[in-house]
Amino acid sequence: MPGTNLTREEAQQRAKLLSVDSYAIELDLSGAQEGGTFRSVTTVRFDSAEAGAQTFIDLVAPTVHEVVLNGTALDASAVFADSRIALTGLEAGPNELKVVADCAYTNTGEGLHRFVDPVDDQAYLYTQFEVPDARRVFASFEQPDLKATFQFTVKAPSGWTVVSNSPTPEPSEDVWVFEPTPRISSYITALIVGPYHSVHSSYEKDGQSVPLGIYCRPSLAEYLDADEIFAVTRQGFDWFQEKFDYDYPFAKYDQLFVPEFNAGAMENAGAVTIRDQYVFRSKVTDAAYEVRAETILHELAHMWFGDLVTMEWWNDLWLNESFATYTSIACQAYAEGSKWPHAWTTFANSMKTWAYRQDQLPSTHPIMADIRDLDDVLVNFDGITYAKGASVLKQLVAYVGMDEFFQGVQAYFKAHAFGNTRLSDLLGALEETSGRDLKTWSKAWLETAGINILRPEIEVDGEGLITSFTVLQEAPALPAGAQGEPTLRPHRIAIGFYDLDEAGKLVRTRRIELDVDGARTSVELPAGTRRPAVVLLNDDDLSYAKVRLDEESLKVVTAHLGDFTESLPRALCWASAWDMTRDGELATRDYLALVLSGIAKESDIGVVQSLHRQVKLALELYAAPDWRETGLARWTEATLEQLRAAAPGSDHQLAWARAFAATARTGDQLDLLQGLLDGTETVDGLAVDTELRWAFVERLAATGRADEKAIAAEHERDRTAAGERHAATARASRPTASAKAEAWAAVVEGDTLPNAMQEAVIGGFVQTDQRDLLAPYTEKFFAAVKGVWESRSHEIAQQIATGLYPSLQVSEATLSATDAWLSSAEPNAALRRLISESRAGVERALRAQEADAAAS
Repeated sequence: MPGTNLTREEAQQRAKLLSVDSYAIELDLSGAQEGGTFRSVTTVRFDSAEAGAQTFIDLVAPTVHEVVLNGTALDASAVFADSRIALTGLEAGPNELKVVADCAYTNTGEGLHRFVDPVDDQAYLYTQFEVPDARRVFASFEQPDLKATFQFTVKAPSGWTVVSNSPTPEPSEDVWVFEPTPRISSYITALIVGPYHSVHSSYEKDGQSVPLGIYCRPSLAEYLDADEIFAVTRQGFDWFQEKFDYDYPFAKYDQLFVPEFNAGAMENAGAVTIRDQYVFRSKVTDAAYEVRAETILHELAHMWFGDLVTMEWWNDLWLNESFATYTSIACQAYAEGSKWPHAWTTFANSMKTWAYRQDQLPSTHPIMADIRDLDDVLVNFDGITYAKGASVLKQLVAYVGMDEFFQGVQAYFKAHAFGNTRLSDLLGALEETSGRDLKTWSKAWLETAGINILRPEIEVDGEGLITSFTVLQEAPALPAGAQGEPTLRPHRIAIGFYDLDEAGKLVRTRRIELDVDGARTSVELPAGTRRPAVVLLNDDDLSYAKVRLDEESLKVVTAHLGDFTESLPRALCWASAWDMTRDGELATRDYLALVLSGIAKESDIGVVQSLHRQVKLALELYAAPDWRETGLARWTEATLEQLRAAAPGSDHQLAWARAFAATARTGDQLDLLQGLLDGTETVDGLAVDTELRWAFVERLAATGRADEKAIAAEHERDRTAAGERHAATARASRPTASAKAEAWAAVVEGDTLPNAMQEAVIGGFVQTDQRDLLAPYTEKFFAAVKGVWESRSHEIAQQIATGLYPSLQVSEATLSATDAWLSSAEPNAALRRLISESRAGVERALRAQEADAAAS
């Protein structure tokens, strides 16, 4: 629908014309248990700068019953079209608009999502409004710079709870009347409604008292570790309020674990929604707790950066997300008593690799992206916006100094509280406190696309003394189709010198911090400096750049990667090796050998689990096809060996059990999985609990060892929403033409699966061991994808476009089919971007396979 896609120019024109005072929103959700539609009544008061002007308000609704502007009833059928209500003849100054509509519950995770828990058959609702979906629940001027107060009145079924941005009132006759919010943007308003279970506490410090709440479905209550979640939350309150020098800006802070959530979490003001997979039903490793804590802290940071002070338009989305990511990791790394002081290792190992991958796609873009309309922003929640942006903020902190950085942030919050800003407002505050000119820095880092590569150039004399040390910087050509030019940038980096000690450990013996600029930067060293065993550029991971080791360092690292005494340099070397593999500079078989030589010494469980994922991906996509099975066999044997060697009950044991289950392939290996499942086999200390059982069942199903009867029996043991999803994955993963046809029909030809169930079916459908079985679906994908995109909601369509693209068919034929479709189908910019990104993955896999074959 044309009106659905708000453009930047339209938003600017509307913001010049209007200032919005308040919304009063009445919702009748009393029929939520049955679903369908609900009555929505919106009264919005706003000022117009011109008499007689015209504008529009946004609404997605099956039916509009009334539109009353300044007391005059308008013809709803005439003024409502394309998700917009046209408003003409505005009065100069105050105006009042009332809209009465029937809006629809969704099962896509957008707008007001409705989920029925199979455990108690009760409905659970929550809203998700970012980017443009408040208009699915009430009429709104749907753009971030038209802030207002929001007052919700909600009628709900008896016995249910209603949570919103303001403190929860006592209901009267099942009607909940909330106090108006402070001035906030429409996309961070929220309602969470249903018979939720809750735990309450408070944050108390120096006379300040903030009510805290944690909510989940009753069927998850036994697993809710509320004390742990409250502890992380209080740590965040302490650290952020000190660093921001601004008290938490809302009346309470609730965290609500909700079902079928598309993202990790959402920063609704005072009412954060979080995917309920973070309420762990089974044993998980500490890495999962660390990721959850980062998510909790990320959303809490948004209460200041994003909610208190909000971007004017979505081109500064990166600043919202990057700031929250940087400060959440910094809180984990530096806050007193933190359980995760190694958080920057996790950041280097996961967020940074995501950023590097995204920055080498044809869709790479400047951090400060050109967001022309909502279609642009909807596909821009990517590795540039989150991970590269946060990496660059970390670089900025190193450049201006941490104290100066937070002093600038403090001034920024005080100057712009409850308002809207642009990037220049923050940079101006940082220039004031740091004395640095950030305009040149901003142009180089925020307004250009692509990545740099740093390499050491070291010359030594006959006695091993360094005679010359230069840091070389390259700016590789951008991918075909990407906008912009390769750019050399200023980098603030540390260089680490590492030597082997008497115990055979790699220990840092020297650290040099300097600015790197241009193609060549000389490193000044005292005369007589001996060449160390390893020279590591970008030690401490201060900057954002791909790093290469010189030949001598690479030899030592290959033999001793697991021997670094600290986790961060290990992670940086692992990341460099992975990047070289993706780039075809290191053969997959050599990457496998490197991992097998060092992973047993890797203590950081997050790094271990990342290596598991990367090795599996490399073997399945980057290995030469005629060697792939050899590599997979070698890896699977190693996973079983490590599983048996791991300390009983340890995180490493659980991680290796999952890695083994992911690729088990021989008869004996699959027999072991079956034995662990039915109890005839055991591994000392390994608890085969609900989630691990499903991991085994899904692999047995994918290899043809678990049939429908076995899947149904496992589902009977786990009659929960998670069990339903696992069973759907297992059914779709079976290696039969009928199973694939059934899964394809459910996702592509039907349009009834909820978002989480569709994701589960797609995950089962795509099996790397089943390339031949999936080959016919390449043609079917290209025949269907445009129609899917035009007929489904954004979240549902994006899942299909990315999840069912034939990424496993690594061939020139797939590239040709993609190119033919791109040239003939005329997709819109958002869909073109997603398909082009997937095509780039196939192209990269082809190059890596050629490199691996050449190393044979």
